[in-house]
Amino acid sequence: MKRWLETIVFWGAFALLWEYGVAALGIRRYLLPPLSAVLQAGWAEREMVVGDAWVTLCEVLIGFAVAVLGGVVLGMLIHFSAFTRRTLYPFITALQSMPKIALAPLMIVWFGYGFASKIAATFLFAFFPVVIATLGGLSGVAANLDEHFRALGASRWDTFWRLHVPAAMPSFIDGIKISMPLAVIGAIVGEFIGAEEGLGHLITLATANAKSDLMFAAILVITVMATLLYWLVEMASRLVWWRGKAV
Repeated sequence: MKRWLETIVFWGAFALLWEYGVAALGIRRYLLPPLSAVLQAGWAEREMVVGDAWVTLCEVLIGFAVAVLGGVVLGMLIHFSAFTRRTLYPFITALQSMPKIALAPLMIVWFGYGFASKIAATFLFAFFPVVIATLGGLSGVAANLDEHFRALGASRWDTFWRLHVPAAMPSFIDGIKISMPLAVIGAIVGEFIGAEEGLGHLITLATANAKSDLMFAAILVITVMATLLYWLVEMASRLVWWRGKAV
């Protein structure tokens, strides 16, 4: 109860600071509207905000799921295949080193302005932490435990499923916790580059029409969405109760 109270007090103080600090500091509304104006703008355009939020949420969830699946598969390939480690791993590292925003327009060229390009942008932003986390978790298994399983006559599948997977799970969870906010960023960047709906498109539209309050309302919705999704991943991570201890 105390933790919840501290959280409520903190965010309440932040809201009050935003609301009254704007007027106290003389900040012009087009630069930073007060919180009440942001909430009013969001409520006035609630149908559009909710519709665009749903589009962005679908893009994030699908892109995140593809990124997790692809990241796990790539991480396993790199871990178990020396050839893949020498060839595919440097390529993925080089791809990660490239600025994602520069690659986002290519997603539009390759996949068009529809849903597919946003999924591709989300995947591009989110998959690398999953690859690294999966690879790190699998590589972190102690060699003596592998030898112990072989001495007990365990098959390669049993060793993988009963030793490597549990041992890698905490690292994997950390990877997807990093990946989830990046998935939201990827979807928004994809919508910035080219979209007809979504919260990124709403921000672009509000900016073009000098509606700072609506733009901040969209940003606030994105922030809440990313926070809730991260919280869900955090709650799921509590199921990994052994926290790095191989079983």
